Amino acid sequence: MPRATGPRRRQRGNIEELPSGGYRVRVYAGVDPVTKRPHYLRRTVASGRDAARQAEKVRTQLLAQVDERRNPRTRATVNQLLDRWLEMVELERTTRAGYVGKIEKHIRPTIGKVEVGKLDAETIDSLYAQLRRCREHCHGRKYIAHRTSGRHECDERCRPHTCTPLSAGSIRVVHSILSGSLKRAVRWGWISVNPVDQAEPPAVPKPDPHPPSAEEAARIVNESWKDPDWGVLVWLAMMTGARRGEMSGLRWRDVNLPGSVLTLHRSIAQLGGQMYEKDTKTHQRRRLALDAATVEILRSHRVRCEERAAALELTIAADAFVFSLSPDCSTQIRPDSVTQRYGRLTKRLGIETHFHALRHYSATELIAAGVDPRTVAGRLGHAGGGSTTLRFYSAWRDESDQRAAAALAARVPLPGLSAGRAGAQRDTAVKDLGAHPVFRRRGVPEGDRETVNETESRQAPGVAF
Repeated sequence: MPRATGPRRRQRGNIEELPSGGYRVRVYAGVDPVTKRPHYLRRTVASGRDAARQAEKVRTQLLAQVDERRNPRTRATVNQLLDRWLEMVELERTTRAGYVGKIEKHIRPTIGKVEVGKLDAETIDSLYAQLRRCREHCHGRKYIAHRTSGRHECDERCRPHTCTPLSAGSIRVVHSILSGSLKRAVRWGWISVNPVDQAEPPAVPKPDPHPPSAEEAARIVNESWKDPDWGVLVWLAMMTGARRGEMSGLRWRDVNLPGSVLTLHRSIAQLGGQMYEKDTKTHQRRRLALDAATVEILRSHRVRCEERAAALELTIAADAFVFSLSPDCSTQIRPDSVTQRYGRLTKRLGIETHFHALRHYSATELIAAGVDPRTVAGRLGHAGGGSTTLRFYSAWRDESDQRAAAALAARVPLPGLSAGRAGAQRDTAVKDLGAHPVFRRRGVPEGDRETVNETESRQAPGVAF
């Protein structure tokens, strides 16, 4: 009597013998989330004595990958992933424009056609190395860099290509784009592991701010005050550490002159020649106290604005901009115009600096004066309760710490010294402390320092401070 047998279990996967004697292994891995078509894992085994046995092992390995969800579920390329990611990710407009520029310039031409499932850390590290050598992806090829891609007659502007490396900061932006998009691919189940986690981007550059010295700051303020409206902007940026977009977006309703308080909560950004209003960089609302001189400067600026508007039978609205070229202050100034005008000003003075350095000046002066880092961070809008401020301006923090140590030593006599010798020691310590770079205030004459704990008073523009 024949043995009863149940239904045979269907074998998963397919092994096909090739004319060469080798084998092609194919395993079903689900539906491709991009193309919506069946997705298969394929691998070929070369011919040989144990080819059939090796093919069976490969089938088992591929099935294990499918069961453990370690296999890529799609044959989508990096280009397709980036398109999908850009559709779904929420980015500020200028950030998106910057990301798209990096994608089109550096990612699509190099690894855009690589399947996401085949992208590995070695390929990504190779991309970073290539960008460190040449931002034009020349691969060592010699060619003429023409001044335009259209038909033209070559002149001195058409010259042999010279490799220029992409900056470490820009490479880190490329790394951030790849990391974010591939992280989404893992969440969507396209791949099981993010290869960017194993790649090594350039190290974060050590912060190296270069604020103008006190003497240079005085020259800049005095020169800018030849146009009082422009002088107010430069002075206020120096006193508050505000970014150029925040200065452009400042409105009179944000200025409380009786309360000596200024509020920063909006910024002006530019994209493709168009300006628009947005949140501040860190999405924070900052209330900054103003000194008496700055309040008086702003009050005088308000009077000038009202007089100009009245001469044309116009009025200044409550939401008018503090800095504007319109008679009624209804339009904001362009942030890039602020940068360009400041650059021309400092070039005339022979000072190598830029507008953002005024923010560094405000921060370093406060730190050197011994202001608490959390307070400085609050004025600058830094997140992290002061950790960002300490990291970025660590050199000035070290000087402030040395100042504190010297001040304490000047007040405590060494053991075993007589009262007279202790007093002499304090005098010497105070003298040495006054010679410290922090107390020289980077250019302030020695006669302007009366005591080691005294900070310079801020005078109205037109007087070197």
